[in-house]
Amino acid sequence: MTMNLDTNKAEAKPGGPHTLGKVRTHPTQNEALMFEKSAPGKRAYKLPPLDVPAVDFSSCLGKAYRQTPAQLPELSEIEIIRHFTRLSTWNYAIDLGMYPLGSCTMKYNPRVNEFVARIEGLAEAHPYRPESLAQGILEIYDLLQRCLLEITGMDAITLQPAAGAHGEFTGILLTRAWHESQGNPRTKILVPDSAHGTNPATAAIVGYTVENIKSNADGGIDLEGLARQVDENTAALMLTNPSTLGVFEDEIHKIADILHAKGALLYMDGANMNALVGKVRPGDFGVDVMHLNLHKTFSTPHGGGGPGSGPVACKKFLEPFLPIPVLVRDEYGAKHCTDAGDWEDTNAEPTADGCPPLFRAPVLKPDGERVGDSEPMPLHPLGGRLRWEYNRPHSVGRVRAFYGNTGMFIRALAYILANGPDGLRQTTEDAVLNANYIRKKLEDLYELPYKTPSMHEVVFSDRRQAAHGVKTGDIAKRLIDYGFHPYTVSFPLIVHGALMIEPTESESREELDLFVEAMRSIAREAEENPELVKTAPHSTRVSRLDEVQAARKPILRWKPEKQ
Repeated sequence: MTMNLDTNKAEAKPGGPHTLGKVRTHPTQNEALMFEKSAPGKRAYKLPPLDVPAVDFSSCLGKAYRQTPAQLPELSEIEIIRHFTRLSTWNYAIDLGMYPLGSCTMKYNPRVNEFVARIEGLAEAHPYRPESLAQGILEIYDLLQRCLLEITGMDAITLQPAAGAHGEFTGILLTRAWHESQGNPRTKILVPDSAHGTNPATAAIVGYTVENIKSNADGGIDLEGLARQVDENTAALMLTNPSTLGVFEDEIHKIADILHAKGALLYMDGANMNALVGKVRPGDFGVDVMHLNLHKTFSTPHGGGGPGSGPVACKKFLEPFLPIPVLVRDEYGAKHCTDAGDWEDTNAEPTADGCPPLFRAPVLKPDGERVGDSEPMPLHPLGGRLRWEYNRPHSVGRVRAFYGNTGMFIRALAYILANGPDGLRQTTEDAVLNANYIRKKLEDLYELPYKTPSMHEVVFSDRRQAAHGVKTGDIAKRLIDYGFHPYTVSFPLIVHGALMIEPTESESREELDLFVEAMRSIAREAEENPELVKTAPHSTRVSRLDEVQAARKPILRWKPEKQ
């Protein structure tokens, strides 16, 4: 017999061998939309007969009552389960393999952090819980803030911003507010040509014009060019260090001096702090304000596993402008817990041996009824209770509802405490080591645009492969066939055909060797069989897309044939 399966053929002869092509029309090979799988009358539920008086919805809703049924898919329960389960198995994630996206720091998200963040008392804490009953979670905020200040060498911090770009926005708001307090908001922000695209976007949103700073032959800031461009209209330089080239600005202190001499500030994009933690502190080399990415440096999840978090740290002179509310701790004896569970002034002093004064907290039922007192407990050794301070007349105001993404604070603090100072330093060293291992293993086959030593990531170019018609996007797509997520393509923009690779400290030498082997194999394919690379990927359920049509005519939602 002979049967056709899509464009593939399968033949079976009596007593002979069987050959079967890939079945491309089966749902496990190419999943249809739920709307396309829908059929009238299918149901995933069954309701019992109505045992209460029926309601006339049209009379209740009036004009808002829908005259025609919504065009929703009709499926059985098992079809729904299979649909989403199949889609979930097609995802790529850090739990499946190496994620070498440069400038993204796709490190492993420790499972213990997820466990801690899901502790009921933390996960279900309401942001409007009275401060007297929220001291535990406020202590988490406070400890994380103190850890981040120690790591960065800064003086004050806000945890409110919800992502890196949001942190940039907040930091430049502080910059503008400070300049305005000095009588001149200034007009321009300087941004290196290797910067993340969010840097100029942030400056523009805050109302500044943007001027580019050219990189020198080593990939760093051209100091002479910088000195010429900095003037009395310059509000700040937004600098990523190490840069997106993976290059550390070893003259960063001179950059700071040039800016400060003209009254400008140095803003540091902390996206690449994974190369610095435990080794050097931005506050020690002249940075005035910076943001951190907890979802990069401190292991909280990216993307769908998020949300993100972009705390902003600053020097003392910028503290008055931080977003409200600001977490503060009262001095010893400033407050104590009353029988009603509130706090009031007291003159309690530390005990004779210098220990904090003791207090008893009321023990309450869920309905608020008092059933007794706790055992005597000391106030925090740093002082009294924590509270939110709203009376900040120079503040830029709120930048986020409530106090920030608390779940990410818990995960990040768990990561910091689990590693400790020595462990954090080791993660930094391992991240830099892994990037340089890849660099050394591939530099004979892929072009290095800069000879400057790499930090946490390495940037190659496709110059050698382009001679055979193979571009960075082709190499990235071919990498999928080898089981790896692509690296960051065509960024930074100052490197033509860039391959931006960041392995992080999470990867073992064995995993790095597999990645190197795949990249070396692709380099050989680019020379010997370039069409194989240019038409990749070949092993995925969906082959190469028409990127021009996808960009010009995107289909972002399903529309019924009949409206």
